[in-house]
Amino acid sequence: MKTSALTSISMYMLPVTILVILGAGLKRKVRIFDAFTEGAAEGVSTVIRILPSLVGILTAIGVFRASGALDAIVGLLTPAASLLGIPAEAMPLVLMRPVSGSASLAIVSDIIGKYGPDSYVGRVVCTMLGSTETIFYTLAVYYGSVGIKNIRYTLAAALIADGVSAAASAFICALVFGR
Repeated sequence: MKTSALTSISMYMLPVTILVILGAGLKRKVRIFDAFTEGAAEGVSTVIRILPSLVGILTAIGVFRASGALDAIVGLLTPAASLLGIPAEAMPLVLMRPVSGSASLAIVSDIIGKYGPDSYVGRVVCTMLGSTETIFYTLAVYYGSVGIKNIRYTLAAALIADGVSAAASAFICALVFGR
């Protein structure tokens, strides 16, 4: 069986990287296993520090979706979104993407199952999924891991950027694929 060069590179990249790291450690006379266990201990302490934030976010997502609040907010925001060219079917993704990556993926999967991957809505939600971020999760993980409590303007700036990305996704898809 003939494999492409890219496939061969992909197969050997991780083992070669590990060997290079081990080789560099041995050359510099670093106690590799001790450095590894020290890093693992730091990782565990980071997980313990951010776990409450993650549990809170995941619980809030479940309550938000199950309560029907998501559908109510989608109904309120759909007229404004249509002015920006965002299809009504994409609004659940616009609202959930800043909160949860897995919920966003489930929404995209539902939309693609209903409308198809080559539909305008399918293309828009796939573009949105790739051009927006799980803001609340990211802020909880990164700021929580370093102990920052005051995020100042980060959240507002990130939400504005996310909204611009969602509108740009719809605009670009309309421009490239048509409605």
